[in-house]
Amino acid sequence: MSLPKADVVRQLLVVLREAVDGPSGPWTHFIDNKPGAGLMGALEGLPPELASRLIGGSSIAAHVHHLAFAMDVSAASLAGDNEPRDWSRSWTVSKVNDATWNALLGRLRHEYANLITAIEAHAGTNEDALGAAIGAIAHVAYHLGAVRQKLATAQQP
Repeated sequence: MSLPKADVVRQLLVVLREAVDGPSGPWTHFIDNKPGAGLMGALEGLPPELASRLIGGSSIAAHVHHLAFAMDVSAASLAGDNEPRDWSRSWTVSKVNDATWNALLGRLRHEYANLITAIEAHAGTNEDALGAAIGAIAHVAYHLGAVRQKLATAQQP
C-alpha cells in the first residue's frame, strides 16, 4: 500500500504539532494527553530564573536556543540548503533574563512556523527531504523530553 505524499506530509505535521503544541484531540501519538504536554505548554509561564538553572549540565534555556537553531537548520535543509553550520553556536545561550527569555521564546515560535512551512513545501518532494523532516521531528521530540525531565527534576523537593 502506498500513501499519497500529501497524507504523509499531513501526518508528519500532526506529530510535529503534537510535540510542540500538545494534544489536539481525544488521543495522541506519543505525548501525554493533558494540557501543557507539548513543548510550548512546558515552557509557558516558565520564569527566566528556572529556565536558566543548570540541571544535569545544561539549562532549559540552552535547550530552547539549541532547538530554535536546529529548526532553522532543518528548514534550510528541507529547502535544499545543506551548507555546514557551526553547531557549537547552538549551545551558546544558557542564562536568560526576562527580555532575552521572551526573545528566545519568540525565536522558537518563529523557527517552528518556518519549519512547518518547509515541511509543507518540501517533505513530499524527495527521500532526502522526507528524512530531514523526520529527523527534525525526532529532534524536537527528544528536546521536549529533555525539557520535561529538567522541569520534573527542578520541581522535586
